[in-house]
Formats: sequence, structure tokens, C-alpha cells
Amino acid sequence: MAVNSKTTPPFNDNNQDMAAMPKQRAKQQENSKETEDNTGQTTPEDQYISGMKLYALITSIALCFVLITLDMSIIATAIPYITSQFHSLGDVGWYGSAYQLACASLLPLAGKLYSNFKPKYTFLAYFAIFELGSLLCGVATSSKMLIVGRVVAGIGGSGLMNGGMTITSASIPLYKRPKYYGIMMGISKMGVVCGPLLGGAFTSYVSWRWCFYINLPIGAIVAIILWFVHVPQTPKPRAGSVLEIIRTKLDLVGFVLFAPAAIQFFLALEYGGGKYRWDSSVVIGLFCGAGATAILFLFWEWHQGDNAMTPFSIIKLLPVWSSCVVMMLLFGCLQTAAFYLPIYFQTVKQVSPMLSGVYTLPSIISQLIFAILAGIGNGRLGYYLPFTLASATLLSISNGLLSTFSPKTSTGKWIGYQILLGVAQGLGMQAPFIAVQNSIPPTMIPVAMAMLSFTQTFSGSVYLAIDETLFTNSLASNISKYASDVDTATVMAAGASASGVVQAVDGDRSKLAGVLMAYSKSVDNIFYLTAGSAALIFGVSWGMGMKDIRRKGEKRIGEKVSSDEEDPKVDERP
Repeated sequence: MAVNSKTTPPFNDNNQDMAAMPKQRAKQQENSKETEDNTGQTTPEDQYISGMKLYALITSIALCFVLITLDMSIIATAIPYITSQFHSLGDVGWYGSAYQLACASLLPLAGKLYSNFKPKYTFLAYFAIFELGSLLCGVATSSKMLIVGRVVAGIGGSGLMNGGMTITSASIPLYKRPKYYGIMMGISKMGVVCGPLLGGAFTSYVSWRWCFYINLPIGAIVAIILWFVHVPQTPKPRAGSVLEIIRTKLDLVGFVLFAPAAIQFFLALEYGGGKYRWDSSVVIGLFCGAGATAILFLFWEWHQGDNAMTPFSIIKLLPVWSSCVVMMLLFGCLQTAAFYLPIYFQTVKQVSPMLSGVYTLPSIISQLIFAILAGIGNGRLGYYLPFTLASATLLSISNGLLSTFSPKTSTGKWIGYQILLGVAQGLGMQAPFIAVQNSIPPTMIPVAMAMLSFTQTFSGSVYLAIDETLFTNSLASNISKYASDVDTATVMAAGASASGVVQAVDGDRSKLAGVLMAYSKSVDNIFYLTAGSAALIFGVSWGMGMKDIRRKGEKRIGEKVSSDEEDPKVDERP
């Protein structure tokens, strides 16, 4: 057998055995011992886990993801009743945004924690905080207390999604991750499936408070499973005392600069056009404060180099920042649909919360199925970009179709439009995670996953704030247009539940028709925004690159590998 021209160590017994094998068999043995990523780094195969250990780990993380999606989707169905009980229609955006903002503000710090401490116990600590927040929401006695509970849950949630991805990437080689990511993300959509149904059932027959209590028993199961499962550690936790690590490795100065910038920016979005005019001193001051603090933060991060919360050496990579932008736009579209489709069905179609949950199943089930199929397809095809481009195209079309909803939209149309929406979302969900991991060394994955998760959660906050401002302003304008004889303030204060809208017009059918049209047109305006965002995904996603993620030496589809062929290199196209 011809010896490779690269420098090799002296032959030992194992090398001699391999030399006697056919070349193809030798390559298989080498590949079983280590894998090579597209950064040129190799990782021993025996570091990864398999069998029942892997299945238990994937199950526990998938259940955690179910809780996260359940927490986000279950409240969407209950929001109309919560606003009616607390007389808090103006707080609709806060119920989702409070969680998202707290989560986004702490995500970069979470990446540093996972890089410096044992991932399993870090994950469990975040999970305990998330459960505490759910308990506070369940016992809330006012809208403000509910928002505080959502903030606490968001603090815990800041380390769950990125932590789960970090743990999974350390447990599974790159070429196998698309399949398992697809399975996990598909299973996580069970939370989206069950959320509207459980939210509707709890709201209609028990209490909306059970939308949060349900997290507690499921969370106990997750914690027990994860506690007894071995979690590989890559990178290895830093040596030194806890206080020393906190002082020297976590970039607390960067966090102190980053969090206020994010909070000020979000508050400007929340207040603008609602409590204050966009040209008011409060809104302008918040935007200026956010901008000034962000500039200081970026300067500090540049000064810190690779020790920063968000290292510039990672941000400047085209596949990384392109993936972050794609995730931001995609998740913004997903959050918008999750919050405003139930409002359309409950208010415009005048159905119960339970039935509105059933009506959103077409998009949820199709998203679940195609998330799994996309994961398998990524692994087979080897390229993630085609799935992202298909997702962007279908997402723009489906959101454009949703913007045509009216009180008289037929059942066939709203089912078909939602199926198309779910297919689009399922195809594009996992590609950004794979693209980022395919472009950086394993030691940087915790920080990179935190960056990607930050763009995901922060975009949810920004989109919901923009959506609320756009929706409330449009509703006030459309009520004057389609129901001029109805008091706008009375309708706004009544909340978005079916019964609240009927009471606001004293049961007058002609007035009710005008108000429902106003609600429908206002929801349509929301989907104009998401249709444009989906079109941007198509353009930005090209920066993610066209890279083959399969293991070195694996056959391409329709390609034969001869026994005397040289070791194939990982295919990478710019």
C-alpha cells in the first residue's frame, strides 16, 4: 500500500495490521477513530456517546425543548382571556417580549458560562430558574406580576436552547448532527402542537394558570433523566476557583454594557407609537442611549479579543453572521404567526381558545414533519443551503397569502395557507445551527451557539414589539374606518377575546361586523411585515455557504468510490 506523503508516526503493531488491509477497509477503521470537520480539526470518535446513553440524552434535551416551545405557544392561546381578566390589552406584547428580552440580554453570558463550567450542571441550574419563573406566572395576581414571572422564566431560558445545542454538539459528530437536530426540533414542535390545545383546554375548562403549572411536572422528569446521564465536556471546564473564573473569564464588563443596550432598545420599541409618540423625548432618548451603550460594548469586545462574550473573530465569519441574520428573520416570522393567528381565529372568527388551538394545527403539524424530513435530507444530501432557500421562498409566499385573511376566508384557504407556512418553517429551522458549527472549531461552539440563540430570542422580542405597535395603531385606525360609530377606547380596553369584543359593541351585529373587519385588517398588516422578512432570508442565506457536512470518505449520492482512490477531501464551495 502506498504511504501518504504527509508525515506519519513510526509504524506500531496497529499500523502494520492496517497496512495489510485493503485500503478501503483501512480508511473505514481510521474514520471510526476520528472525524474531521470543515475547520480542519479532528475529534476522536470515542469522545462521543452512543446507544442508550445517547438516546437518553437526546430525550431529555428534546423534552426541555418541548417545554420551551410549549411555554411560548401555550400562552398565545390564553392571551385574549388574560387581557380580559387583567384589562391589559396594551400589555399583550410584554407577555411574550418580557421572556424574550430577559432571555436575549443574558444569552451571551450563558455562552461564557458553558465554556468555563461543567455543561450538565450549568444546564440544570438554568432549568431550575426557568421552572421558578413558571411557578410565579401561575400564581400571578396582576398583569405586572405575570410579566415579572415571564422575566424570571426568560432568565432561566437564556441557557437552555444554546445549552442543549452545546451539549448535543459535544455528544455527536458533525456528520450525524443534522439527523438528530431534525429529530429534536421535530419533537420540540410537539410543544407547539400541544400548546394551543392545552392552552385552549385550560383556559376554557380549568384556568389559564395551568398554562404555566404544566411546566413543573414535566420539568421534574427532564431534570431526573438528565441528572443520571453522562454528558461529554467539550471544551473542558477551566481550572481554577469559581471566583477567579467569574472575575477573569466571563467578561462581566461586556455583559454590563450589553444588557442596558438591549433593554433600552426594546423599551424604545415598546413605548414608541403607544404610550409615547415616536418623536417624543423618551423614545428618542432610549434609542440614543441604546446606540451609545452598544458602541461602547462593541469597542470593549474588540479590546477583549477572543476572551470577549462575542469574539470578533467569530462574528466576522460570513457563514456565522449570515446564519445569525437568517435565524433572526426566521424566528421573527415564526413568533409573529404563533401570537397573531390565535388572535385572528378567536377574535375575527369568533371561536373559543380551544378551537383556535385546533385551527392552528395545520401549520404546526406540517412544521413538525418537515423539520424531521429536513434533518434527514441534510444528512443525505450533505448540503444545507438548498433547504434554506426553499424555506425562504415558501415562507414569503405563505405569509403573503396569510395577509389576505378576512372574516369570510374559507376553511380550505386558511388550512392550505397554514400548511404551506409550516412546511417553510420546518425546512429552514436547523440549517443556521449546522452552518455555524461547520465553520468554527469545537472549542468555540458554546459561544457561537449563544450568539445564534441570542439573535433568535432577541428577534422574537423585537418582532413582537414591532407587531404590537403596528397592530394597536392599525386597529385604532381601522376601527375609525370600518366601525366609526363604535368607541375605539372601549374596544381596545375589552381585550381580544370573542366575548370581550361582543360586549364592547353591546351585541350589535352591524357594529360587530365593522369591528371584526378592523381586527382582520390589522392582523393582515402584521403579515405584510413577515412576508418582507422572508424575502430578505432568501438573499442573506447565500452567505451561509455551500459546504458538504458528511464524514470524510462518505459516498456522494450516485458516486462510486474505488478501492485505490485517494482519501477524498471535504467538499467546500465558496
